[in-house]
Amino acid sequence: MFNNLLNTTVHLELFGEVSIYFGLGVQIMFALVLGGIVGYDREVKMKAAGFKTNIMICIGATIYTTMSMLNLDTHSIGSVIDPNRVSAQIVSGIGFLGAGAIIQGRGSVTGLTTAATIWVVAAIGYTIGVGYPIVATMFSITVLVVLRMLNPINKFIEKEKDFKAYHVEMLSYGTVKQTIINLLEMEGISIISIEEEEHPNESKMSFLNIYVKGHFRAIERVTSEISDVIRIKKVTYHQILNAPESNI
Repeated sequence: MFNNLLNTTVHLELFGEVSIYFGLGVQIMFALVLGGIVGYDREVKMKAAGFKTNIMICIGATIYTTMSMLNLDTHSIGSVIDPNRVSAQIVSGIGFLGAGAIIQGRGSVTGLTTAATIWVVAAIGYTIGVGYPIVATMFSITVLVVLRMLNPINKFIEKEKDFKAYHVEMLSYGTVKQTIINLLEMEGISIISIEEEEHPNESKMSFLNIYVKGHFRAIERVTSEISDVIRIKKVTYHQILNAPESNI
């Protein structure tokens, strides 16, 4: 049995047929790195599914896929084992994690981007598991482009003449000031004034008052992103006619 396992090979993109142990090692490393790259972006933005979660999802999908294919290879021809069943279950099963990341509030739904990211990371893991780590790398780069690099297109579409002043208020668990500043800057929203103070009754909670200027669609996008930050309890915004003096 052990000798048969030593002689077992797996097919990897660029490498061809390689030893099972070398192949599994390469797949796990790719799953660790690619899941970590996407997870890092979510961790920086303080999303519910962060660094470790995305790594585990990617590795899990890779292991399930690889083991199902090895299970098929080690059984006789004509068996009822079908690795496609495992991939189908990964697609549907990951939906439970995605549903857990979606939080429905008063008339609004947040966490959709996080749920979609979880779903895509599982697909990346599946791609690695079937032996295409380079293709999976290309998919991961595409995901990062979507998550971080599409803002210039939005800025081109949203004309500066349509920019308005807005007052954004947040209630958070602890300080989130720097994270919020980063999110606003990524959307190209100008910060006029920002103040953070402790909750008068809850020492672990903070109020954040921000006056900003930007396109209404950018404001909608960024407040949705902010609502999905794990430390944010509540966020509201409304347009104003006159903004206060800048304190930046």
